[in-house]
Amino acid sequence: MKISTKGRYALRMMIDLALEGGDGFVALKDIAKRQNISKKYLEQIMPILNRTDFLVTNRGYQGGYKLSRKPSEYSVGEILRVSEGNLSPVACLDVKPNRCERKDFCLTLPVWEGLEKVIENYLDNITLQDIIDKNV
Repeated sequence: MKISTKGRYALRMMIDLALEGGDGFVALKDIAKRQNISKKYLEQIMPILNRTDFLVTNRGYQGGYKLSRKPSEYSVGEILRVSEGNLSPVACLDVKPNRCERKDFCLTLPVWEGLEKVIENYLDNITLQDIIDKNV
């Protein structure tokens, strides 16, 4: 499994909103500047996060984005699943239930299933607040 730029930037954007948002809205251009990420790239990621109700949006003057929940209520795993699609280490685990023609006799399948559990367990137990507090 390799986390793409989209997943990494989505996580950085969410951390930025957790740090800078407070009770107000944060402009995308300000996130882009602080994170040294193209505003155009963030504009592609924002709808993905917005569709999942991770964010509250406000248009117009003083508009922007803010988290819809507390930073302690977002796990890194859920942010990466939304932005990446899944966290499976191998293609045969991408779809549930596993439809691989070799699944019933594949000797390596338990290895990949175990790795997937470790990855998910690790990432699901780190919150934005943990990252902010550096409790990772």
